[in-house]
Amino acid sequence: MQISELARRAGVSVHALRHYERLGLLVPLRQANGYRDYPETARREAVFIAMSRQLGFALREIAPRLARFRAGSLRVQDMAEALQQRATALQSQMDALEAQKQRVLDHRAWLLERSQKPTRTGSEAAGTPSARNAAAWPRPRPSGAEQQADCIQPRKPR
Repeated sequence: MQISELARRAGVSVHALRHYERLGLLVPLRQANGYRDYPETARREAVFIAMSRQLGFALREIAPRLARFRAGSLRVQDMAEALQQRATALQSQMDALEAQKQRVLDHRAWLLERSQKPTRTGSEAAGTPSARNAAAWPRPRPSGAEQQADCIQPRKPR
């Protein structure tokens, strides 16, 4: 079948199919006129690739699974384990984003609270813009990784 037919039947774009071909994930035959000629199995493979991408797997992660899918040796348990690892990674990303969101909201609240208080230091009273700007921003709190790095003491030279 031609690429447009495969795209329609697999529910992916022609552009995506060409990309998969460039990466060696799909390998069509070529007709005498140069048109791509995909076998019937290419539809299942294209759907497998597209579904894996929708689940967040990178193409480099999909390639070895696709080879096992083609060979019929991809076990349900292997995919279930990969999906669990993906879900765990997504949860970690969501936790990190939630922490970042909370820092943003805390900073916003701090700024709004600060804007309500007329505090003036000596340099602010002098009216220097840089002093006003410096006083308006809190020192950033270190992230979890930075806090851990702060706990690590460098070795003293012998």
